[in-house]
Amino acid sequence: MPLTIHCYRHGESAANAGAATSDPALIPLTELGHQQAQALAATINTMPDLLVVSPFLRAQQTAVPLQQHYPQTQVVSWPVQEFTYLSPAKSAGTTAAQRRPRVQAYWATADVMYEDGDGAESFFAFMQRVVATRQQLEALHHSDAKSVVMVGHGQFWQALRAVLTGQLQPVDAQAMRAFRALEDTQPLHNAQGFSAVFDGQRWQLR
Repeated sequence: MPLTIHCYRHGESAANAGAATSDPALIPLTELGHQQAQALAATINTMPDLLVVSPFLRAQQTAVPLQQHYPQTQVVSWPVQEFTYLSPAKSAGTTAAQRRPRVQAYWATADVMYEDGDGAESFFAFMQRVVATRQQLEALHHSDAKSVVMVGHGQFWQALRAVLTGQLQPVDAQAMRAFRALEDTQPLHNAQGFSAVFDGQRWQLR
């Protein structure tokens, strides 16, 4: 039996709404984000075998209604947290708008090995996490978990979706620019996502 995964981005967060934030791991949902989480849970009408959740607060909060709806589903935390490429120490107390010049400079440089400082991750390390997640998922094909719901983040799911279809390899400046183009043209909005099926040999997006 094939493995089916459903990957969802968290609901609207305080940062998404324009608030100043400091620790990327502790950004909470807004009231709208909580409503989106409730609505997302209502759309999942079959109990998943496994619920995978990012360790970041906004994803954890998004998963709560789904956990309440399906209390028998096993819940695990995988390292599918969002890509933090700007050092939180350098960005503390800033809004997304205030960070925009640094964001643009980061992507324009397209240096896959660059680390911005404490708490930041290089694009190369980020992609290693994405590939490791794909491998973890493929290992589930031999388990009893055939339906997996994952709650995480837009950039991580964007990269995973691309990797499942053979894109962004090798991880070089060209792949980094291609990823940014995907983010600009095919963004995953709050509480939205994608599904994919693994038959033991290859992935197919739904």
